[in-house]
Amino acid sequence: MEKVYVAIGNDVQEGLATLEWTLRKWSSVNISIVILHADINKDYVYTYYGKLPASYVNDESVDYLNKFEQGKVNKILNQYIAFCGQVQTETLNIAKYDEPIPKRILQVISGHRICKLVMGITFLKSSSMKCNNIFSGLKYIQRNKPYFCELYLTSGGRLFYLKERNNEEVIEDDQGDTVAKLNKKRGSFKGWIGKLFPENAKNNQTASSLTSAESVPTWDKCTEEIEEYFNQLQGSYVDEESEIVQVSSDGLENSRSKELDIPKDLNPIQKTEFLRIKVGEARDAIHTYKREAKESGKRCSKAEWAINLCTSRVSDLETRLNEETMKRRDFENDLHTVKEEVTENQIRLQQNKSKLNSTLEILKELPNKLKSVTLEKSQHEEQLKKMIHIRGTMILEIENLRKQKDVMQRRIEFCKDKDAIETVKRLNDLSFSYKEFTADEIRAGTENFSDHCRIKCSGDYTNVYRAQINGDYTNVYRAQINHATVAVKLYDFETKHVSDGEFDNKVKILSRVQHPHLVAMLGFCRELKCIVFEYMHQSCLRNVLFSNSRKKQALNWHAKVCVAADVCSGLTYLHLAKPRLMVHGNLNLTNILLDCNNVAKLHGFRLDMLNDESDVRSDIRDFGSLVLQLLTGRNWCGPLDEVLDQRAGDWPLEVAIEIARIGIRCSCRHGEDDVYTRMTMVMKDMEEVRKMADDRVADVGCLGNEFSADLEIPSFFFCPILQDVMKDPHIASDGFSYELSAIKQWLDMGNNTSPMTNLELEHQWLTPNHTLRSLIQDWHMKRSIPIPLT
Repeated sequence: MEKVYVAIGNDVQEGLATLEWTLRKWSSVNISIVILHADINKDYVYTYYGKLPASYVNDESVDYLNKFEQGKVNKILNQYIAFCGQVQTETLNIAKYDEPIPKRILQVISGHRICKLVMGITFLKSSSMKCNNIFSGLKYIQRNKPYFCELYLTSGGRLFYLKERNNEEVIEDDQGDTVAKLNKKRGSFKGWIGKLFPENAKNNQTASSLTSAESVPTWDKCTEEIEEYFNQLQGSYVDEESEIVQVSSDGLENSRSKELDIPKDLNPIQKTEFLRIKVGEARDAIHTYKREAKESGKRCSKAEWAINLCTSRVSDLETRLNEETMKRRDFENDLHTVKEEVTENQIRLQQNKSKLNSTLEILKELPNKLKSVTLEKSQHEEQLKKMIHIRGTMILEIENLRKQKDVMQRRIEFCKDKDAIETVKRLNDLSFSYKEFTADEIRAGTENFSDHCRIKCSGDYTNVYRAQINGDYTNVYRAQINHATVAVKLYDFETKHVSDGEFDNKVKILSRVQHPHLVAMLGFCRELKCIVFEYMHQSCLRNVLFSNSRKKQALNWHAKVCVAADVCSGLTYLHLAKPRLMVHGNLNLTNILLDCNNVAKLHGFRLDMLNDESDVRSDIRDFGSLVLQLLTGRNWCGPLDEVLDQRAGDWPLEVAIEIARIGIRCSCRHGEDDVYTRMTMVMKDMEEVRKMADDRVADVGCLGNEFSADLEIPSFFFCPILQDVMKDPHIASDGFSYELSAIKQWLDMGNNTSPMTNLELEHQWLTPNHTLRSLIQDWHMKRSIPIPLT
């Protein structure tokens, strides 16, 4: 499809005639039309009082008038597109720059590589070009256009050509008839334009005939004269200057050439006559220049007159424009207010209609709803009777199930004892195999010992890493494991170096120590001096009991009793080791690990065999301290107002008394009455307490419902020292709240640092935290309200 570019102005009749000629010209060819149009001239604005420079009008008015003019241009373009009908049509705006419009047209021709261009004469007329410059602009375009561009000039739906004939510039139509002539000696462009656009000349004549000299103001009387003067001034300034320069330069060159070209064969009389003639010509030239100087003075005075008249006209127009703008703004504000009122009334009317409709619908549905509610009430009453009957039946079934659970619990304990006996036998009969891992396997499993794989305990990082080890290995407590999560303990690190002999001795001892409540060794790596243990998912017991980030107490009282029994079993196994007893040496909450089932296992015990009775006694005292911490739920010993940890639920009194007795007997000094001297004695009493706790759980039934209402305790209710709900909270200088008795005893012991941050306290003043005390009291009050069963 071939593109034909059509450049037309804002004269609708002339533009439609140009488009009609284009469609008729290429009626037999499949073409698409691109309409070229010039952007509006933003240097001037068109008002009700005529064309004004944009600098004389405020910015708001300029924007409004430019938008109005742009709207008219868009409307005209839509008429052009509609006139083309089914022919594909598009528009292209020639944006105005500092270059003249003829140069911009040549740039567009080259940039878009336009092969066919139809240009109406009104295109240059509507582009603010003066009449006497249109002909030169057309000549400039025709002479400098690229070779590949075919230019067609039209006027009134007729094709015309630019020609030169007898020192005259002539415009001929396609029939060869002369449309207009222009003498190069500055002919009348007003007459040429009148011939080319006769409708404009008629309009001007009728307009001038309608005006009256007596009734028109001063500006209206001088309008035609001012416009004619401006046209002459703008259209002839450049040409006159070039002509003057050309004439002066030609005169100088002629004078020089004539001075040089004096004939040599003249006699003195002839030379004198020749010079006299030249002097006369010079005198005539001087008179001509003087006359031109007088005319320039007249033009200057006329220019001053025009400037003064235009200045007064501009001020008058600005005043009128401001008045019209203010009136228009007031009208717009009033219109906007009226529109808002109408919109609000419509919204209110719509809302009232919707409310009325909804009310009518409710009234219609009300009888049906009343019937349905009555029917549902009778059905609910029948269901309630059935539920009461079902509830009585379920209570009887629950009683029977509790009795059966008691029997099953005793069977489970019997099976556990049997499994333990069989496990001890397997310990004596089976030989254990361990895998020796390579350094690459360890590094790959721990991601090269990265920090996010390092295991925390009590908020501090350790030299133990969580790892994913690929391999096949077995031990007595685990089946064959592939891609297992394990714990890798590194013995050789920056602050401590272990020799090969010491490491081999550790591996040898750990390979012989196997017990259900000791963390099992799975393998080792001699190159990196690390040992692979089974992974304990619940981390250390301290994290479970005393973590400040917890929202729920993880262990209830029965689980704590089981943890104490597991620790006692593992510690007893170490003390009964052959051929020489072993001790833990550092029994605390950090070295007690819990698996995913809250089964406790010991870790970090001493691997040497050089132990005596004092070491055994130290382990027993540490176990007694552990039992008291599990009972009270506190990690710091001080004066106790309440002994039991209420977060673990309602402790059975007989179980709590026995646990406290075991802890006190373990903590007594050597030589006192009623003191434990062997872990076997502790183990015997601990097993009885565990059996008592299991019986209590079997009698009560579901242990989780016994204290589930007490689990949701806000973490900031706990004292950081006592790990118990505070009664009299006070704020220290570190910003934390403590129980008053606990923080006082801490300070009385000579400590001047914070129990939480270990930083030095600024002062030792304590401030009551009344807000926190009120919250705790409200929590206790809500907790004490019984919940009725329905």
